[in-house]
Amino acid sequence: MRDITVAAVQMNGVCGKTEENLARHEVLARRAAKKGGELICFPELSITGHFVDKAGYAVSEEVPGGAAYERIEQLARDLGVVISAGIGERRSRTCYNTQFLVGPDGFIGKYSKTHASHDEYFYFAMGRRFPVFNIGKCRVGILICYDIMFPEVARILALNGAEVILAPHAARCGKTKKKDEPQRNRHMVDFYRHLGYARALENGVYMVMNNQVGDAGRHLGLNVVHAGGIVVTEPSGATIAASRARQFREEVLVTTLKGHDDECSYLRCRRPEIYGPIAEGM
Repeated sequence: MRDITVAAVQMNGVCGKTEENLARHEVLARRAAKKGGELICFPELSITGHFVDKAGYAVSEEVPGGAAYERIEQLARDLGVVISAGIGERRSRTCYNTQFLVGPDGFIGKYSKTHASHDEYFYFAMGRRFPVFNIGKCRVGILICYDIMFPEVARILALNGAEVILAPHAARCGKTKKKDEPQRNRHMVDFYRHLGYARALENGVYMVMNNQVGDAGRHLGLNVVHAGGIVVTEPSGATIAASRARQFREEVLVTTLKGHDDECSYLRCRRPEIYGPIAEGM
């Protein structure tokens, strides 16, 4: 792994407002690139929004090939960067919660969320693969929101060679009064610090965790509100960067991940021959 500068973004992907969301991607990506970002990470479902009803299928698109994907691809080419963005991905009559990677030379790859949380289970199909992508300076794996709660997924990515794990979120907090926004945001930052410590340390990887922020719309009688929060954790488990915004507003956090060739002792000392029970049903 070589040094790479990562820009993690918190933004509001309003449900169904794809054009408006893409416009914000362009503004924020340019801001990130101007600050030196080489790998720009947007939150879960940042393009089409975090739908929790069947209307999400209507705005889903193919990846690659859809109009929204092509806008992001052109943006990556124009800026000479790698971009990770979230979208409702249409495959035949099914919708997946997908995060894709695209760079100056075009499509790199995609990952579909494998653990749907609560009501998402009814509106998104779940993926079954854990790919790792070589983007030149490092090898990248992706977890999406609820996936981070399952240590097996991060471990598989690390065993497959991931050096950096992106963990984009659309973690909800419920309808929130303005005065309560700082508390909600601090809660998410603390959550990412704790969980990032564990996932980074046990796998010897960098963790980049970022969230949607703000009111994204109303579905099934619920306000879809996200509390924001960005945390970047190094392989030792230490937090090396965290968002400062306490109100629900956009933020771009840029930090450099230092290259290293250290082998994670926890991976080296594993005894997989005795771990069979963790793959068994409850």
